[in-house]
Amino acid sequence: MPEFSLPALYEVPADGNLTDLVSRNAARHPRTPVIARKRADRWEDVTAEDFLTEVRETAKGLLAAGVGPGDRVGLMSRSRYEWTLFDFAVWAAGGVTVPVFETSSPEEIAWVLGDSGAVGCVVETAEHEAAVEAVRDRLPLLDGVWRIEQDAVWRLRQEGTRVSDAELDQRSAVATADSPASIVYTSGTTGRPKGCVLTHRNFLAECGNAVERLQPLFRTGEGSVLLSLPPAHVFGRLFAVASVLAPIKLGHVGTPEELPAELPAFRPTVLLGVPQVFERLYNTARANARAAGRGRLFDRAAEAAIAYSRALDTSDGPSRGLRLRHRLYDRLVFRELRRGLGGRARHAVCGGSALGERLGHFFRGVGCPVLEGYGLTESCAATAFNPYDRQKIGTAGQPLPGSVLRIADDGEVLLHGEHLFAGYWKDDAATAVALSDGWFHTGDLGALDEAGYLTISGRKSEVITTADGMRTVPSALEGRIRAHELVGECVVVGEGRPFLGALITLDEEFVSRWTTGRRGSARPPAGDPRNDPELLAAVQQAVDEGNAAVGAAAGVRRFRVLASRLSQEAGHLTPTLVVKRAAVMKDFAHEIEALYR
Repeated sequence: MPEFSLPALYEVPADGNLTDLVSRNAARHPRTPVIARKRADRWEDVTAEDFLTEVRETAKGLLAAGVGPGDRVGLMSRSRYEWTLFDFAVWAAGGVTVPVFETSSPEEIAWVLGDSGAVGCVVETAEHEAAVEAVRDRLPLLDGVWRIEQDAVWRLRQEGTRVSDAELDQRSAVATADSPASIVYTSGTTGRPKGCVLTHRNFLAECGNAVERLQPLFRTGEGSVLLSLPPAHVFGRLFAVASVLAPIKLGHVGTPEELPAELPAFRPTVLLGVPQVFERLYNTARANARAAGRGRLFDRAAEAAIAYSRALDTSDGPSRGLRLRHRLYDRLVFRELRRGLGGRARHAVCGGSALGERLGHFFRGVGCPVLEGYGLTESCAATAFNPYDRQKIGTAGQPLPGSVLRIADDGEVLLHGEHLFAGYWKDDAATAVALSDGWFHTGDLGALDEAGYLTISGRKSEVITTADGMRTVPSALEGRIRAHELVGECVVVGEGRPFLGALITLDEEFVSRWTTGRRGSARPPAGDPRNDPELLAAVQQAVDEGNAAVGAAAGVRRFRVLASRLSQEAGHLTPTLVVKRAAVMKDFAHEIEALYR
């Protein structure tokens, strides 16, 4: 079996826990800003010693409220300063954080809080609180519910004044490296979410080794990251903890949609996102250029950026002519693009799914390389990532230092290392299957090259076998089609059918921009856009571009444009925008049937 490993760069202290990071920062970098929070439309720095004070005082409030050692505390909020504050305060109180996605339904809330046995829950809004209260009769262990928008931090800090420093110090030292730090529930793309028990060791091994390997991204006093991904997901959580471990300045934005507007003011050095974030950044820049009459210039510059980046991977490097073109477009286009990213971003990190080779080369060509990685909740986020100094675009990178990647005989990716979860909460049977023989079985298909770079081709469970026996992993084809500006989502189907088909949704913003460019009007086409011949021809072009990368036999032969976008609220997407394939197949069964009539 192909296998690759790298030596560890960070040693986890046997008696250490995540609370130590905050105390250490206050001792070593007391006046260094480690957090920035938005107040009255301005970003306000929080120093390491001030953050320690707020964590300790909030933790005292949790102790006063009755949170005991090992007690689980739910945390339901968008990305904001208080999320990270409460995360570390729960750990300082000796508790275990249980993230709850802010988009969760009452039924999902009841499952996560009930299954974990949470004794308390921090919520952000009145709507969140109402959703928790709606299922409170099914949560016999739940006691306190604290609302951030109702001064939860201030109230707890007031309650905590009756708890001594000595009592808090004793409680903060209860957890060891192998104690549970968090129970993170999977996104639930298939079936009911399972609780993954992540220990203090898991987070420290993951973040410590990542920070050491990616040093230029984590320079104390220089680096900063703006977190817009939901911290309830392990990818966003990884960067929050890694930022505190480094430390670098961490900021929070409620949603990815709010990110572009905050970039000029916050000016991060590191960008963070899932593929859809980077696709939208590219498509928005291109659409703005077209609206300003610079569409052809942008397209020529984009092709030069991609060619330049690809040439960097050759033995000869970019030719003199290409270097001159690249320098010209840097003055005319790329500098403006970088200013739109805040002006200081020199690296970006992408997770969730594959970005796509073309976009990867584009961003590296304009001066902001996107380092792709791969991981799961069970691996405490990234189990592989591209190093900043040896990036291989189109791959998920090399293994996390101190861990091992192995490819089984059937192509499944297997993992080993300190970053792997302790098991599924209250599910020994599922744990035994997932961690058989000491290796975690990911369910993903992949390959390793001679230098240990991992390429993921898709999920074992999502392989499509058409009626003629052709086997296809749909994720790569879907990603290529989705990269087109008009396409919102793409779901390839065809199990047991004579050919591959696709369900496609439209991106309403870019449909409007496309209409303006073609017809000189921002009004959408009259009637159902699915009946507009010009629009359907443009979508067919997106399908053709996707098919070109896989060949006609393995491509999509027919597609259907759905009436509306897939959404989290309808149960079709996870909070990190991963498609729940089974839900889509069920809810759009009639559309799938129409493909084969």
